[in-house]
Amino acid sequence: MGLREDLERYRAVGERRRQDLEEFIQYGDLGQSLPDEVKIPIKIIDLPEFAYDQRDQGGVGQGDAEEGDPVGQPQPQPGDGDGDEDGEPGEEGGEHEYYEMDPEEFAQELDEQLGLDLDPKGKKVIEEKEGDFTDITRSGPTSTLDFERLFKQGLKRKLAMDFDRDYVREALKIDGWGPATVFEWARGENIPVSRAWLDEAYDELSAAGKTTWSSLEEMEAETERVGTAQRIRQEGVDEVPFRREDERYRYPEIVEEREKNVVVVNIRDVSGSMRQKKRELVERTFTPLDWYLQGKYDNAEFVYIAHDADAWEVDREDFFGIRSGGGTRISSAYELAAEVLDEEYPYSEWNRYVFAAGDSENSSNDTEEKVIPMMEQIPANLHAYVETQPSGNAINATHAEEVERHFRDAGDVAVAYVSSPEDVVDAIYEILSTEDSE
Repeated sequence: MGLREDLERYRAVGERRRQDLEEFIQYGDLGQSLPDEVKIPIKIIDLPEFAYDQRDQGGVGQGDAEEGDPVGQPQPQPGDGDGDEDGEPGEEGGEHEYYEMDPEEFAQELDEQLGLDLDPKGKKVIEEKEGDFTDITRSGPTSTLDFERLFKQGLKRKLAMDFDRDYVREALKIDGWGPATVFEWARGENIPVSRAWLDEAYDELSAAGKTTWSSLEEMEAETERVGTAQRIRQEGVDEVPFRREDERYRYPEIVEEREKNVVVVNIRDVSGSMRQKKRELVERTFTPLDWYLQGKYDNAEFVYIAHDADAWEVDREDFFGIRSGGGTRISSAYELAAEVLDEEYPYSEWNRYVFAAGDSENSSNDTEEKVIPMMEQIPANLHAYVETQPSGNAINATHAEEVERHFRDAGDVAVAYVSSPEDVVDAIYEILSTEDSE
């Protein structure tokens, strides 16, 4: 194994040593990443190397000791051991580099880890083009004639019209029979012979030939009937009867190429009750969801809405850190979301995800009277609400329960509960698997 193979092997080891994706989502520094670049820490792996000490160490048997002197213990050198400068076991964290992946790779990794398989839907038609020649019409240019189909139709007709002419001709030789009698007999035997053919064949027989057999039983005993398949194998097919009505012409299917557009509306409660731990749980849940959907769709746009008793649109940089001292009215955020979506992201052209998060505290009756009706009125692939309550449910924190109870049987609404970082991955799975199952 050469140096190049060693390097490749150690790079692979380094990648395998990157933090588990689940651990990164729960505890990693998400702020090191950019919206289009996910940076996952990995341990630095030092490549092995030989060190040559150029100091004169002498050769075998050299030195100041006399024969028979005890061998001394090695003297510690600066930097030996795993401890720090005071000789204690190492307390320093290992150095880290970062394994960088784009959102598409992140989505693939998350699919594998959580067992998801979200199939993005194309919405906006960006191009119409000719596809395969799969459609059929009764007229068209000669160059598009479906000859294979024409041949098959003709062959089917030939097989349906085929019969053993020699066998039928022998029936015409039965004494006392003629074309009329043979025609009735042939119909009973499912032999597709025409009366005209029988008249012509009977006229070709001599007078003595018309009395060759005394009865049908004698003719059948002395004559072997050859089936169509056997006769074709023996004689082949001389001609195939084509008809005008069998002609079909191929033309290309018109294929609409649709762009997979998605808009993600992230809504967050920024009222006075949303302290730092709650905000961090929102960030840990929403950030991977943004990366995942950005990796799944061709074109992804994000809308960030903050609200207390009122709602306003903010930049992503401000979304997770902003905090106000006001009260809470969640419906204000949905009112703004509906306005933005209707004006800029029509559902006919955009896939829509509406994600909201908070501590489930809301003004009296706002959830039942306004939020739930608005969730029903806003068309979306998926609505989701994430409750973040690190210390457990507060007495008036009922929004998530009310939404979950109302949409219990709905296939496009998910509710998740996050009380610690350990719950984040389960919450992400609950949300994305709801869309997946739909």
